[in-house]
Amino acid sequence: MSTAVTGQIIGAGELKRLSPRFWLARQTELALFWGPVFIVALVVALIVHVSAADLLPVVVALIAVVAWLVERGRYRSWGYAEREDDLIVTRGLMFRHVSVVPYGRMQFIDVTAGPIDRAFGLATVQLHTAAAATDARIPGLVRADADALRDRLALVGEAKATGL
Repeated sequence: MSTAVTGQIIGAGELKRLSPRFWLARQTELALFWGPVFIVALVVALIVHVSAADLLPVVVALIAVVAWLVERGRYRSWGYAEREDDLIVTRGLMFRHVSVVPYGRMQFIDVTAGPIDRAFGLATVQLHTAAAATDARIPGLVRADADALRDRLALVGEAKATGL
């Protein structure tokens, strides 16, 4: 079985990475959440006359920066490679996950997009197999690339399944 080595999968060449639009979409989500939280913390610090309340906006800003760094690492950790007999999906910041999904084991493939992903022209490809533990997803693909990947995987999956 192949292993991940510095951005490469043995027998697969270079991993394909997620679209840079995915990082922009995640930054938008972070800003939509942490912006209002910071404003509320700032208002509370100005209204409440307790010396510890002055630290509240600073603490919120530090947590937001940590959340941004974690999300950036998660974005950089995703990758996938199409090989002759299987699809490899890698992910994970602290705990690295490498999923190998044989084409013949795929049951169906979903392409989904939430409101922010649609605004950035992105989609997620979700692979389903008989064993739930081997399901894999690839977020942050440009919609046309996600549709093309779904079609390629479905075509190859049908060919491999008939050979079983």
